[in-house]
Amino acid sequence: MSLRAAVLGHPISHSKSPALHLAAYSKLGVDIGYTAVDLTGPDLPAFMQRVRNQDGWCGLSVTMPLKTGMVSEVDEVRGVARALGVVNTVAFEEAGGTVRRIGYNTDVAGIVNAVRNAGAASSPSAVILGGGGTAAAAVAALKDLGTTHAQVFVRDTARAAEARAAAAAVGLDLDVRPMTEAATPTASADVVISTLPPRAADSLAAEIAALGTGTHGVLLDVAYDPWPSAIATVWQAGGGAVVPGLEMLLYQAVEQVRLFTGRGDDVNAAVIDVMCDSVGLPRRAL
Repeated sequence: MSLRAAVLGHPISHSKSPALHLAAYSKLGVDIGYTAVDLTGPDLPAFMQRVRNQDGWCGLSVTMPLKTGMVSEVDEVRGVARALGVVNTVAFEEAGGTVRRIGYNTDVAGIVNAVRNAGAASSPSAVILGGGGTAAAAVAALKDLGTTHAQVFVRDTARAAEARAAAAAVGLDLDVRPMTEAATPTASADVVISTLPPRAADSLAAEIAALGTGTHGVLLDVAYDPWPSAIATVWQAGGGAVVPGLEMLLYQAVEQVRLFTGRGDDVNAAVIDVMCDSVGLPRRAL
């Protein structure tokens, strides 16, 4: 029987997830269809109820604005997703004739691999731009990288609950500050993770360029369309290393493919190569 999987979110037409997943499944020789479903938060419970009543589902990729809402729509939350209260992956497990929906967070692994492969320092000084669900994953990733303290810059400091909760869960000291104060700390950080939507960091990019101090650290900008973003262009011009959000998307998708197929070591370098090719991403070794 052909299996199916999908990426859920809004907006979703720009998503590269179908290309990544379908390339992997083709290389692995598994019959899994993968589509994009445009879905808003209020529609999530009804969609998940329909999924519960349908056969053949093996996995769901979850993007904004559904990552926190999905926590209450699964049967179990495992690993770092439980600590963060943020789910970006749902795997379907069958046991004793019953299918259970298990929530995971592969964004953390995606961020860690992307930043490490770009040469980030150990125990880096760190800045996160934005305070939502992806910022929560960034908090956990920075903890894995050895960071003990991070600064989070948001437009409204009252709207950083997900990042604050993640920091409390993983034991990372967090300083939440307004975006208007972000330029100098961002330019001087060892690692910067921007979780802002496309173009939302453009004004900050101009401020960093105006400082004239250059950049020395690693910038991961999760907004991969359009690319390069203004902040990525300024960062690279200042001397820093830039990691496109597409690379993070790749690494988190690798973990999803393993969960959806049950194929661990088979999801190897050859599979990752075809995933890179599917979205025009230069290959970097894991």
